[in-house]
Amino acid sequence: MKNTSLERKDTTLISVLEQHFKGKLNLTRVKLICLFITALCKVKTINYDRLASGFDTKADKNSSYRRIQRFMKELDFPMKIVSFLIFNILPFKDDLILALDRTNWKFGSINIVMLGISYKNVAFPLMFKMLDKQGNSDMEERIDLIKLYIKWFEKNSIDCLLADREFVGDKC
Repeated sequence: MKNTSLERKDTTLISVLEQHFKGKLNLTRVKLICLFITALCKVKTINYDRLASGFDTKADKNSSYRRIQRFMKELDFPMKIVSFLIFNILPFKDDLILALDRTNWKFGSINIVMLGISYKNVAFPLMFKMLDKQGNSDMEERIDLIKLYIKWFEKNSIDCLLADREFVGDKC
């Protein structure tokens, strides 16, 4: 039998998300995001089928799968809202270790440069830039991402920036 705790009572996660998304998302969407987050922690993949299997609901897996598809298709989540959520739930807001990385998936031709916060040896994605080209990001794209971080979260929150050797440039 599956755990249905998210359907039966208000959880800390729901409360935090409800407060953060107040006026932007209704409770049904907030609960779906909670199911999403807990399923991600369990199944450790973004595969929709596996995520649907990880949902703690009485609903059929196929129903959860369609729910995920609709959510991803219909909802536009501005990066700033998500970035502020992640930043605000951090246990501390200064001396942060930022990590810059790039990933690409051949399926769907996705190429992303990502800025995350490293906490207890885990990097939490905070903000990103989709690249409309193959290969590495250029120096200006990386600088723009760091500038955006500083605009939103202030320079004094940063202890250091870590990046792979692929991120070289001629400006410091």
